[in-house]
Amino acid sequence: MRVLVIEDSVDIAEAVEAKLTRAGHHVVLAQDGISGEELAIHGEFDVVVLDINLPGRSGFDVMAHMRQQNSPTPVLVITARNQLDDKISLLDLGADDYIVKPFDLGELEARLRAVTRRHQGLAKSLIRVGGLEVDLSSRSARVDGRPLELGRREFEVLETLASHAGITVSKERLYLKLFGHDDAGTPNAVELLVSRVRRKLDEVDVEIVTHRGVGYMLRIKSSAVV
Repeated sequence: MRVLVIEDSVDIAEAVEAKLTRAGHHVVLAQDGISGEELAIHGEFDVVVLDINLPGRSGFDVMAHMRQQNSPTPVLVITARNQLDDKISLLDLGADDYIVKPFDLGELEARLRAVTRRHQGLAKSLIRVGGLEVDLSSRSARVDGRPLELGRREFEVLETLASHAGITVSKERLYLKLFGHDDAGTPNAVELLVSRVRRKLDEVDVEIVTHRGVGYMLRIKSSAVV
């Protein structure tokens, strides 16, 4: 991948560059919003990593201007902000995904691969994790070949976690997926839905793990890994 990293923190930018370069990707760095926006709109990149707090021009403005100029390049936003409204605004502006500081470099790379696959049309409608199959087109799931009965929001929980198998999905991200902007959902409702889905996976070789204070991860049970 050709990756543009727009990040004013030298330590973070160099750590991301080193990780992605070791993985075989070509990385270009920009340390302010003005030069970063110019590269993002007129350069040829497979994906952009965009910080929000930038000198010269904020990440919000860069994101908005990219989409106003019809730039189709996928964007992964890095933010230190924990407010749900900021993340909603970024997604509404056209961001494809976000990751919150501090973050794991391996997770960052995995998310970059995921957003580029989606934009290249390579994302599959059928997701398999162990004995679990999630069909995105028919919005149905099967475990070891048997249909799994799920309510609408239970399926959305499973769809989101299966699409990011092996990666922790934040509770805020699930909340946004399940309830959007206007619904009167609560964080407790997210926990309840995750608990319901977890119980329905009891006899399968996958599990939902809670990372307290962070979110949830769908993974193959360690006892099932040979």
